[in-house]
Amino acid sequence: MLKIKIRRFDKDEINTFLPLVQELMEHSVEENLLKARFSEMFEHRYECHGIYVEEKLAGVFGLWFATRHYCGKTCEADHVFIKPEYRSKGLGKQVFQWIYEYARERGCETSELNAYVHNFAGHKFYLNENYVIKGYHFLKKL
Repeated sequence: MLKIKIRRFDKDEINTFLPLVQELMEHSVEENLLKARFSEMFEHRYECHGIYVEEKLAGVFGLWFATRHYCGKTCEADHVFIKPEYRSKGLGKQVFQWIYEYARERGCETSELNAYVHNFAGHKFYLNENYVIKGYHFLKKL
């Protein structure tokens, strides 16, 4: 198992993590628009973290913090992405153990996430992490 180091990115480090987020996305979004969106996200209880293996960026994930009526204070993992060459090496398990500990330190009671419908490997991983499918995520373009 590879040993990871997790580092929180500052808002001005967008060019470091953006290429990884773009690899994960189902459809392309113009880069300047994506940068503007991330800039705004950083103003709203959002954090972005890098996953490093031997000082090399191996992945990225975001975290949203909120209080919700149905589950209390929660930490929602977002755009979790590990580069293909680092997959199936135990990084995901280590990342989520780090997220759970970090969220507990911040007073969170629950952890949530969304996953693309076609991400079957992700579904299996999240179910093995004891996430429970509670609903569907709907999206409508306006």
